[in-house]
Amino acid sequence: MEFKDYYDILGVKPDASEADIKAAYRKLAKKYHPDRNKDAGAEDKFKAINEANEVLRDAEKRRAYDELRAGGYRGGEQFRPPPGWGQSHGFDFGGDGGGDFSDFFESLFGRGGASAHRGAPRARRGGDVHAHVQIDLQTAFDGGRTRLALQDGSGGERVLEVKIPAGIQPGQVIRLAGQGHSGSGGAPNGDLLLEVGIRDDARFRLDGRNVLHTLPIAPWEAALGATVPVPTLAGAVDLRIPAGSQSGRKLRLKGRGLPGAHPGDQLVELSIRAPLADTDAQKKAYESLRDEFSDYDPRG
Repeated sequence: MEFKDYYDILGVKPDASEADIKAAYRKLAKKYHPDRNKDAGAEDKFKAINEANEVLRDAEKRRAYDELRAGGYRGGEQFRPPPGWGQSHGFDFGGDGGGDFSDFFESLFGRGGASAHRGAPRARRGGDVHAHVQIDLQTAFDGGRTRLALQDGSGGERVLEVKIPAGIQPGQVIRLAGQGHSGSGGAPNGDLLLEVGIRDDARFRLDGRNVLHTLPIAPWEAALGATVPVPTLAGAVDLRIPAGSQSGRKLRLKGRGLPGAHPGDQLVELSIRAPLADTDAQKKAYESLRDEFSDYDPRG
């Protein structure tokens, strides 16, 4: 069998801190999770990442693995563990397994990977579960609660109520403590890590904490100025349009974006919409306007 370089699999250096390993694992597990990545080989990559994390996040396993790796073994090289190596380091080889681990892992740490010190299995915290939740923009602004249905390991379904903090942004993660995989030996369960996505909105677009809205206005409102209602996530407000405005001009409503320690603003982009001339009187009005502005060239 081949020696596995767990540091290389996670893309971290041998002196990586516990936090570095945790961050690398989360990033890669998210990228290669079979529920998200359907590419050929993604599932095998995901298993390898989980195995590497199983060793490097555990102080005893990592210490033993580092001792072995210091002998000059490198990833991909043919490998046979020294006789009695696993038992001499206190790992249990009598279990029935349960983890989806490679022959390399089992040759070092046993089929279950559990510690045999003092003759009892070592308590092990349950693994974290990564999932996604989609919310609408209004919920992101107001905060609130949403229901999330998750498949459990036995094929059943559990429904969780998730609290959404006001002002949450796309890509932020909500942690639900204890809602991940079950722990063993009395250790706590893992956590559920929910990455938030925000559905497209017909009226608004997000730019960080700022909210963008396109406001149609009439030509005379642009030319003469006006005060018109404009929607915001907190309700409609009156907006003063300066005389002489053009399409594309952006007006700022301070503090009307997503809430937070530094609230965002709402940027209102003006879009001049000319009405259709359906009657003779309306056509004459346009002709009069054309004659009045005969020197104006909109393309000049």
